[in-house]
Amino acid sequence: MNIINNSFSNQLIINLSILFSQPTGISNYAKNLFTYLKSLQPTLLTAQNYPEYTCYPVPNNLTPAHGTKGHLNRLLWTQFQLPKIYQSLKSNLLFSPIPEAPLYQNCRFIVMSHDMIPLRFPKPFSPLTPYHRYYTPQVLNQAQHIICNSQATAKDLVDFFHIPSNKITPIPLAYDSSPFQFLNLPTRNYFLYIGRQDPYKNLQRLITAFSALPHRNDYELWLAGPYDKRYSPLLEIQTQELGISHLVKFLNYVSYDELPIIINQAIALVFPSLWEGFGLPVLEAMACGTPVITSNISSLPEVAGDAAILINPYNIGEITAAMQTIVNDSETRKQLSEKGLKRANQFSWEKTGLATVEVLKQYL
Repeated sequence: MNIINNSFSNQLIINLSILFSQPTGISNYAKNLFTYLKSLQPTLLTAQNYPEYTCYPVPNNLTPAHGTKGHLNRLLWTQFQLPKIYQSLKSNLLFSPIPEAPLYQNCRFIVMSHDMIPLRFPKPFSPLTPYHRYYTPQVLNQAQHIICNSQATAKDLVDFFHIPSNKITPIPLAYDSSPFQFLNLPTRNYFLYIGRQDPYKNLQRLITAFSALPHRNDYELWLAGPYDKRYSPLLEIQTQELGISHLVKFLNYVSYDELPIIINQAIALVFPSLWEGFGLPVLEAMACGTPVITSNISSLPEVAGDAAILINPYNIGEITAAMQTIVNDSETRKQLSEKGLKRANQFSWEKTGLATVEVLKQYL
């Protein structure tokens, strides 16, 4: 790690304090993006080691790996320590891959806003609800500019927080094309879901839809994503009540090494989420040539284009019918696979990175 010399001016600093070893969507975004910002000669605020970059070390207890305490630690660090770092490095601009920045501290910053899901689907007693209701709007209003991941999120920023649309630049996310590619593996008879098991992910309707499949005993439903003690037990009880617990597999967190293989061999990805800021699993599945069934709302049509079967996620019958189409119609499966591969080629981290550079340049 090249530690910075405080006597030099480091115009751009990038806050990578959220990065940890089991990355989820947001930290994947941050990790893949910053490599394309190298031309701006940024200083990375990070607990990780990146020898090719100028780095400023930060505490390693600020990440989602430390749960609620990690988030709280990061918020306190952001408000009270980050402004001191900004001043000591003689920075001109801070870029944060999440909507967090020091408030009322004379720091210029650009942030990335991913979604308004905690406000669309508020959870009782969740600290994320006041965080998004009170803290996030202040950050967005004080930002020089806001990057977001889809037109749907841009619209939410205007509707929820009354941000002027000319202060927002939607830049689509991308996928890692090294692991996520067509592997030409034999298809196995399981439908796949990837993601968390929160209620807005709509797994209860997905499980009910799967149970209604004719000849359902010929298929399995695999749920890849971290076990959640709040929601997973309820889903397990549901599978027992429907008599399909032997057909539904809870895979827990799946590593990046295993995930492309599991996606490639699935008969289809089924992603009937009630709302997404972007919907990375849809893009990763298309990149693997795996047919996709996903929702016709939020950002998901922006990602899928005409390369997926789009369903009303509130309509269980539509989800079942789409799965039945995948089972019965080999020509549709072939077309979806081919269209998905072409569609995925339109997205790349290089495109995302270069578009982000253009925004940051305007404010340096």
